[in-house]
Amino acid sequence: MKYIQPTVYAKSFTCPHCGTISKQNWWYRRWDGNQVNHNPEEHILRIGTCDHCNKNTIWVKNTMFYPDNGNAPFPNPEMPEPVLRLYMEASAIHIKSPRGAAALLRLSIQVLTKELGEEGKNINKDIGNLVKKGLPEIVQQSLDIVRVTGNDAVHPGQIDTDSQETVGQLFDLVNIIIEYMIALPKKVSGIYTGLPKDKMKGINDRDGK
Repeated sequence: MKYIQPTVYAKSFTCPHCGTISKQNWWYRRWDGNQVNHNPEEHILRIGTCDHCNKNTIWVKNTMFYPDNGNAPFPNPEMPEPVLRLYMEASAIHIKSPRGAAALLRLSIQVLTKELGEEGKNINKDIGNLVKKGLPEIVQQSLDIVRVTGNDAVHPGQIDTDSQETVGQLFDLVNIIIEYMIALPKKVSGIYTGLPKDKMKGINDRDGK
């Protein structure tokens, strides 16, 4: 699912209310409530209205304050509920506290490993076990990026977890992990089990099942 990050005065982006890529209509005011047309620096309060759902995003200069999920990407529809709760909590705070959001996203990965059949106690060990079970390298790398970066948010080191850009990448990676480990297998399984019985028999005979 394509996602266009909301930015102030963009002609269109993925609406944080309805999730569609929609045209945005803008208007603006100074702090005293007067509208100005000539100097963008005086456009303190900026409001975009979604052409699809007619709901507003409210910005103070270049930062979106409403809705409070900020400009975090929409969660993958196949995200398990326990992971989704942490993801949404992280999205609600990531503008004010990127470090806190990074820590929550790391925790969401730990919860995800439990959803995938691991103990959910030692995230590094759980990722190792998933690798032994055939976890693709790109997913392993994504898991480790979120794990290491989120851990750094709790124990400061070299990674800049105060960066909104860094945390934005972590949201993307969590969605990628869900796509590879839950959504894609579910889609393929649905198509595979729908194959004609004679074709399934031929595949099973070939593989000695």
